[in-house]
Amino acid sequence: MIGNNIRKLRLKYELTQEELAAKLGVSRSAMGNYERETRQPDIDMLIKMADTFNITIDELVGRKRNCKSYNHRV
Repeated sequence: MIGNNIRKLRLKYELTQEELAAKLGVSRSAMGNYERETRQPDIDMLIKMADTFNITIDELVGRKRNCKSYNHRV
């Protein structure tokens, strides 16, 4: 799922894998691996990607907001 989201965002911003990789400081092959989901970005890379696309990490990874409230007991 995350790989598809990265690809969609990259295409939305009309970036090649090489251009996005340069912005994020990784190789083009690493970017391809993220999109194919043969490699998962670490939290620092997720933050860089979210900042680059001006979205939240939740949006980047496809997490939907759960409207249910939870009661936590300490």
